[in-house]
Amino acid sequence: MINNQIYKYSISIILAFMMTVAMPLQAAKAAAPATLSYGSYGPDVPDLQFRLKTMGYFDNTAITTFYGKMTEEAVRKFQADYGLKPDGVAEEKTWTELKKVSANQEELDLLARIVYAEARGESYKGQVAVAAVVLNRLDADGFPKTIKGVIEQSGAFTAVDDGQYKLKPDSTAYKAALDALGGNDPSQGALYYFNPKTATSKWIWSRKQIVHIGNHIFAV
Repeated sequence: MINNQIYKYSISIILAFMMTVAMPLQAAKAAAPATLSYGSYGPDVPDLQFRLKTMGYFDNTAITTFYGKMTEEAVRKFQADYGLKPDGVAEEKTWTELKKVSANQEELDLLARIVYAEARGESYKGQVAVAAVVLNRLDADGFPKTIKGVIEQSGAFTAVDDGQYKLKPDSTAYKAALDALGGNDPSQGALYYFNPKTATSKWIWSRKQIVHIGNHIFAV
């Protein structure tokens, strides 16, 4: 739904922002985000702005704690695209829908980390596909319902078990994560992937294979 040129520009702005800020933004700690509208202040505002920025709706380069006109307009556009009342108020329904299709700073960091750890030797397409698998699991039965939960689920990813998950991701990993969050899915809906040269599990070989990208076979 987002104009492709705007989305690509948004990615470049986000990457530049992330590489230059002194400290990354953190997710608001409240159990449930506050209802926000024009004139609001608070820790949920930068979370909202960051999520909208990753989707190409919020073009302002500065993340702030103030809910101004640019934030209101970004919320209106998001609401219109996702079948919500476009009133510019970030209430419960808007937050619920936004969290389904976006990530906050912490979640983006985790997604980039698993991409870098699992697929840094793969093509860019292969890296986006790995990020997409994580996101596909959010909507599938039998998996945790948060990005952190999916990635850190016991035995889910080799790179988490062997410590590579702790490595610092590069800008390509972040770009791949953002691309997947924007709806790009080269895995074609896959829930699993494996390297056919090293995989020994009979179970993983029994899964329905969808596409082969680089060193990975993607399956459901």
